[in-house]
Amino acid sequence: MSKKPLQFTLNGANKAVFVEDGQNLLDVLRREVGDFAPKYGCGQGTCGSCTVLIDGKPHLSCLTLAERSEGASIETASGLADGPDLHPLQDAFMEHFAAQCGYCTSGMLMAAKALLDHTPTPTREEVVEAIAGNVCRCTGYEPIINAILDAAARGRRFSA
Repeated sequence: MSKKPLQFTLNGANKAVFVEDGQNLLDVLRREVGDFAPKYGCGQGTCGSCTVLIDGKPHLSCLTLAERSEGASIETASGLADGPDLHPLQDAFMEHFAAQCGYCTSGMLMAAKALLDHTPTPTREEVVEAIAGNVCRCTGYEPIINAILDAAARGRRFSA
């Protein structure tokens, strides 16, 4: 199999890798770049654990062909914190105990960030809709919804 060059920005840093035809973005992020925040959950686009932002919009990286991200800006949960300072959503998730086993957390955070970047004061229904593609088997969703609403209510800054 031949490999093709791929260049993109990941959490503000330029990246250049070689990818195989048909290779998904999740595989490239984890194996080629070493960003393990997006999780491999179902591999079928139904759990949301692999959610990343591509040019500000949420995408399931397990279903996204890596070559489609040429020149794109990709954000993962690894890029949310600013050094030792957690992102406001990360703080809210901790305060509301919204991360239990943690497997869905990075995908939930990225879905929430996409929402709050575009809708700083969402309704509960908008939050529910934004995270609808992300499955959590631990929290029952209430702590996650409350964390997102709390972060929004506090008027926290979300965009970098």
